[in-house]
Amino acid sequence: MPPLLRTRMRVPLLCAACAALLAGCGTLDGATRRIADAVTPYRVEVVQGNFVSREQVEALKPGMGRQQVRELLGTPLVSSLFHADRWDYVFTLRRQGVPDQQRRLTVFFNGDALERFQGDPMPSEAEFVATLRKPQPAGKAPTLEATAEQLQKAAPPRAAAPAAAPAAPVPASYPPLEPPSR
Repeated sequence: MPPLLRTRMRVPLLCAACAALLAGCGTLDGATRRIADAVTPYRVEVVQGNFVSREQVEALKPGMGRQQVRELLGTPLVSSLFHADRWDYVFTLRRQGVPDQQRRLTVFFNGDALERFQGDPMPSEAEFVATLRKPQPAGKAPTLEATAEQLQKAAPPRAAAPAAAPAAPVPASYPPLEPPSR
């Protein structure tokens, strides 16, 4: 058999052997998972719904009108024709490397007046903003100060400034912007 044909026959066998080896690696250990996580593509942060804070929930009072509730909490994410006396506020935040956050609040009306509300415990606005901050990498921050000597070394050489031409005299009045009306 010619050597070229022998090589062509070995390539599919080698590919099949590699596929079998990779199929056997069905589970990922900690090190392999960290490597896989390092090469995963960036995932966009997804925010859906209305964020409702603890302060907003505390401001809800039975007897408030629908318009007052809408001004306080915003437009509900879900309002159904079949459940006209119920508004659902759902907030979801999906970020890479952080567990999904989901909060729900359901508001019930009797006619036009707020009857009751129920839902998840809501974070305060300050607590929610704190969860949005990205963790800063640990380590010593570099000093951001330069000595006068370092600044002089980094500064470009100054060229002699050209003599300034005398400024043109400012007119005493300006011409009108519109022609005079007749």
